[in-house]
Amino acid sequence: MDSALRRAIEAALAGAGRPATITGSRPVGGGCIHRAEIVTLEDGPGAPARQTGSGDRGELFVKSNRGAQAAAMFETEAEGLRALAAPGAIRVPRDPLPGTADDLSFLVMEAIPTGTSPGRADQGFFEDFGRRFARLHRQTGQTRGPRFGFDRDNFIGSTAQPNGWMEDWVEFFRVRRLGFQIGLARERGLSDPELDRLMDRLLDRLDEWIDLPDEPACLLHGDLWSGNYLIGEQGHGSDQGGEPVLVDPAVYHGHREADLAMTELFGGFSSAFYRAYEEEWPLPPGSADRRRLYQLYHLLNHLNLFGRGYRGQAVAIARRFA
Repeated sequence: MDSALRRAIEAALAGAGRPATITGSRPVGGGCIHRAEIVTLEDGPGAPARQTGSGDRGELFVKSNRGAQAAAMFETEAEGLRALAAPGAIRVPRDPLPGTADDLSFLVMEAIPTGTSPGRADQGFFEDFGRRFARLHRQTGQTRGPRFGFDRDNFIGSTAQPNGWMEDWVEFFRVRRLGFQIGLARERGLSDPELDRLMDRLLDRLDEWIDLPDEPACLLHGDLWSGNYLIGEQGHGSDQGGEPVLVDPAVYHGHREADLAMTELFGGFSSAFYRAYEEEWPLPPGSADRRRLYQLYHLLNHLNLFGRGYRGQAVAIARRFA
């Protein structure tokens, strides 16, 4: 680990009332955007006594990257993790702490010991996950006020995600989600006349598909796929052999179907997840069809991030709803 980064993390921990010395580090997988490491700690004078539990082993998870955008990404990720933690419905890494070290930015958080990989999760895990995810949505549902959006803009992957508050879900999804992404694709030369034409027609007709006035605005993870959850070791309240832990959020308040749509896009979760979600909080009629439309947001984002390999899927969905 870079010495300036180590000193900055130690200073940040001390400032947060958790003085410690970093005694070692090792690289780990943490996505395709940032460098990820596990650091080992030795508590300093005045450090609070460690809680007992699988996440308290003298280790922390650290992401770091260079550039001005990285600082904003880590700040908003920390805000998102704190927002998801507040309802107490589902676990997230504790105590996210962003900071800077010269031209490096970083985010420190609880290191989650994992019992198994997401690809090997069993049905019991997914049943627990589905119930907890439904509780997160239900406990954060709002029905009044300018309720769609978030207190500040954040990121979906490395793409900016505008979140200014709006009162109408259809207009929010038209302007802040689909409209923003297709505008970005046009600026980058990644769109084409067919996709432009379909998107213009779809945006005009959006109220025909997603205008559900009785659906509350829920706090959404915003980017939930198989790479953005962990299976924590048993011991934090789950009797299923492992606990679901949410990571890498792109939070905002919106219709819950938009969150479930992303879980189905790249391989999907176990059917037990969706069955348990429905048992906990049933979805409105037509949900499965609308979720295809919500997937378009993520496909357009992948088009903008990774290129025209995602164009075909985006066009197919746009043609279906335009």
